[in-house]
Amino acid sequence: MSERKSLRVGIVCYPTPGGSGVVATELGKSLAARGHEVHFICNGHPARLTEFTDRVYLHKVETGDYPVFQQYTPYALSLAVKIREVSDQYDLDLVHAHYAIPHATSTYLARQMLAPARHLRTMTTLHGTDITLVGVMPSFFEITRFSILASDAVTTVSRFLQRETTEQFRVDRPIEVIYNFVDGDEFRPAPAPGIRERLAPRGERLLFHVSNFRKVKNLPVVVDVFAGVRRELPCRLVLIGDGPEREPTERRVAELGIADDVLFLGDQEYIAGVLPAADAFLLPSEHESFGLAALEAMACAVPVVGSRVGGLPEVIVDGETGFVCDPHDVSCMREIVLGLLRDESRRRAVGAAARKRAEERFSRDDIVDRYEDAYRRLVAQGGGK
Repeated sequence: MSERKSLRVGIVCYPTPGGSGVVATELGKSLAARGHEVHFICNGHPARLTEFTDRVYLHKVETGDYPVFQQYTPYALSLAVKIREVSDQYDLDLVHAHYAIPHATSTYLARQMLAPARHLRTMTTLHGTDITLVGVMPSFFEITRFSILASDAVTTVSRFLQRETTEQFRVDRPIEVIYNFVDGDEFRPAPAPGIRERLAPRGERLLFHVSNFRKVKNLPVVVDVFAGVRRELPCRLVLIGDGPEREPTERRVAELGIADDVLFLGDQEYIAGVLPAADAFLLPSEHESFGLAALEAMACAVPVVGSRVGGLPEVIVDGETGFVCDPHDVSCMREIVLGLLRDESRRRAVGAAARKRAEERFSRDDIVDRYEDAYRRLVAQGGGK
């Protein structure tokens, strides 16, 4: 760590394995490794916070139990109170909210509760569906826009999302693009011993998909692409994650008669040891503002076949480090995957190029530098305590 003063940072995020929660958790761990004090404020244990880390603290939000709240517990208000409490008790330099709703809104309320005795510096990182899906709903649009404008600093994870935010919400304030990142030492082209043999006991090729199993991840296309490849070559599909689309996907797999070759692994704590076993990675999302799962696969030297949507083309160089198609073009994805599986030298070359791009463009140290610099600029603006 540099000689500059360490910071006390609050991080508000979802604790689930989705992209925003993963990035927020990995960022906090990286900041702590640099000597900063990090306070996670959320309603559960972050999925990637798997072991004791010095200078990392977790503050769980508890909601009150009251008869009038039987149908709706006001989590956003409880979160605001906890942010205020932690900010005051630990004298935080700033609070970084990941995902607009309700985190940016609750952070704003906490700042107002602390005023005028102090001005709590706030940053909001927009991750994707908080803007492209949730935020544009009529019932959330105005509060999302207000929360963006009320934050002291705003970042997005891709240029695509920066444009969407500016255009959809009529925002004329500066928005900095800071890409998501991957730890190339953790995600690397070496699976844990015996993993591939266990997943493909007969030497089948392996296709992977990792997500939160929501409709936007387009699981039917994942299954259809796999089914088409399976008709041509012995292979298996490994699905990592869980969510509302898991049961419909299981039914679809059974209807197609391919259940014996599809593995539903559920949420996995240590995907870095499993992911390098893949021969190709499928991510045909209908919306994807960045594609963290794709980046982690790339770091493992696994070619990604994804969608030509959102921020994915900023991550994948089509034809060089991976491939992009229309999210519903099953034929395009199937033919690309078959081409890779039938030409091992080509598959390895694309994987190596993907690994190189992940290391050079999206490395943990470079991106955390960007966040740290943004924090210091924010704190330097002053505002008093």
